[in-house]
Amino acid sequence: MKLSWLQIFRLGLVQMCLGAVVVLTTSTLNRLMVVELALPAVLPGLLVALHYGIQITRPNWGYRSDTRGNRTAFIIGGMAALGAGGFLAAAGVVVMGFQPVAGLALSVLAYALIGVGVGASGTSLLALLATATEPRRRAAAATITWLMMILGIAVTAGTVGALLDPYSPALLLKIVACVTGGAVVLTTASVWGIEARVLAEREADNLPFRQGMAEIWAEPAARAFTLFIFLSMTAYFLQELILEPYAGLVFAMSPGESTRLSGAQNGGVFAGMVLVGIAATGFRIGSLRMWVMAGCLGSAASLVAIAGLGAAGAGLTMAVVSLGLFNGMFAVAAIGSMMALAGRGRDAREGTRMGLWGAAQALAAGFGGLLGAASVDLLRLVMPAQQAFGAVFLAEAGLFVLSAALAAKIIEGRGAHPSQTQLVPGE
Repeated sequence: MKLSWLQIFRLGLVQMCLGAVVVLTTSTLNRLMVVELALPAVLPGLLVALHYGIQITRPNWGYRSDTRGNRTAFIIGGMAALGAGGFLAAAGVVVMGFQPVAGLALSVLAYALIGVGVGASGTSLLALLATATEPRRRAAAATITWLMMILGIAVTAGTVGALLDPYSPALLLKIVACVTGGAVVLTTASVWGIEARVLAEREADNLPFRQGMAEIWAEPAARAFTLFIFLSMTAYFLQELILEPYAGLVFAMSPGESTRLSGAQNGGVFAGMVLVGIAATGFRIGSLRMWVMAGCLGSAASLVAIAGLGAAGAGLTMAVVSLGLFNGMFAVAAIGSMMALAGRGRDAREGTRMGLWGAAQALAAGFGGLLGAASVDLLRLVMPAQQAFGAVFLAEAGLFVLSAALAAKIIEGRGAHPSQTQLVPGE
């Protein structure tokens, strides 16, 4: 028995909860540390990098959910760890106000818990989707779950921002407790009973972790797809920390204008995801490989335009919306491909494969963001800002072109329908 549309939507609520808790750390708590506490911006950056680094444990979480045959427990337990980490992170910010060292120590523990929670819950959720979703619904399932994550991020950021004014530490803790506690309750209600109904016939695989990972890593296709994920996601995140500074320094945009620019980019991402979900599933247009390549190449072209517009000092918004559109197309098609490919090779290893690729994605996210920011800082020492930013955007475009070429080599789209997408044997 496979997942119904209602069950896919219920699992999407878990992804929404993940986004809702994580965005507190990347927006609200980040701003409080830098503005209200006047701490160096590198501090929250390092804490966020810590939670990405912890996610190198994703393969182990996926393996555990494979071998123990109970992904539901890891989804709920991971969300509980994430919720605890989110609340402790808020408490750490409060403690920093009067005991900086103790607050920092609490924050390190909190962000480590966040990394563990995201790794355990997110990996097991994607493995359940990959295992139990009909091939013809995978593109739509990826679209639904990622759109709901974006919804969780947007609604939480906007609501918390409105409720937190005027700011007080007690109000912060109260709001964060409601968000994190609500995420755990909603996750439990959403996922409960689904696995038992759709995977009742599944038998757990009890092969030791190292042997299981060695067998998966010995698969040429799995290694190639890991490289693709790392390369493409490095390109995806390379501009994350530099686009708004570029808008301010080169296009003289105010903070409000650059924030709206970021919102326009996310709107483009949303549209790109919807486009792939509707076209690939509703109208059966194109394979996932085609959409991955189109997203990568379109993103590269948009980045070239963004770099070139710096000399004119105008027209940035449309180029950024275009970048968001193609980023969304690429992201949801890549996730759909990941779900489709997780079940290839040895049986009962979907979680381990999703964990391996999730770890590559998390490391690329942290590495890409820091690489982009550091590269701009170094280049600005020897050239004007417009050229420094432009050089990084062009390098990012090159990575997207390489990613498209790699996708063409390792993902074979047979026929027009995404359900027929598979890894090219022997690559």
